[in-house]
Amino acid sequence: MVTPLPHEKGFHISWDQIHRDSRALAWRLDKRGPGAGGAWHAIVAITRGGMAPAMIVARELDIRQVATISIKSYDHQTQGEPKVLNRPDPELMGDGEGVLVIDDLVDSGKTLEVVRTLYPKAHFATVYAKPKGEPMVDTFITGVSQDTWIFFPWDMALQYVEPYRGTD
Repeated sequence: MVTPLPHEKGFHISWDQIHRDSRALAWRLDKRGPGAGGAWHAIVAITRGGMAPAMIVARELDIRQVATISIKSYDHQTQGEPKVLNRPDPELMGDGEGVLVIDDLVDSGKTLEVVRTLYPKAHFATVYAKPKGEPMVDTFITGVSQDTWIFFPWDMALQYVEPYRGTD
């Protein structure tokens, strides 16, 4: 049996789909915060993948405080140990109470594990989740298998592809 390369079992996400799924995430999070009426006071996007979903969730839920935390855990398609490159203002974050931490995907859960140690009371939400990472996330929209590689629209470019049969 031949083991497929990561890109061979691919799940291609369009800009339209990430927008729809991020809006669905916002709807699922609406009125679930600890503030008055279930409001959230801030969003922290895990850069870079969490920035687009965080922007959409912030718009949908009318959250004006949006910050980023930068964690590097991938070198192309190889995951290594996560490293915090920068973090939000400690005054904004506290222990994370009332803060939504947003990412595009939870894979192994290592990145979210690092952020969870920094902000234990934050609510962790991703658009997509793989089984190994699901225990680290509080809310997600779509589950995918562990061996699926997700191709996000910010990683792709449109290009011409030859037809499968012939050129006419």
